[in-house]
Amino acid sequence: MKSKVCYVCGKENLSKNEIGLVKKLLDKNAKHFYCLHCLAYYLEVDTEFLLEKVEEFKTQGCTLF
Repeated sequence: MKSKVCYVCGKENLSKNEIGLVKKLLDKNAKHFYCLHCLAYYLEVDTEFLLEKVEEFKTQGCTLF
C-alpha cells in the first residue's frame, strides 16, 4: 500500500490517526490527506483538540483509528 503524504506540507508516512481524522471529519473517501498540524490549521482548532477527538472516536469504537 502506498504511504499517505500530507497535501499541504508534504509530511510522509502519515499515521493511522491522521488518516482516520481526515476520513472521519472531512470525507470518508478522501483522496488528499493532512498531517495533524495542517488539519488543525485547516479546521481552525488546536492539535490537542484533535488528539482528544481521536481518543473519543476510539472509545466510541470507530474503526478508522
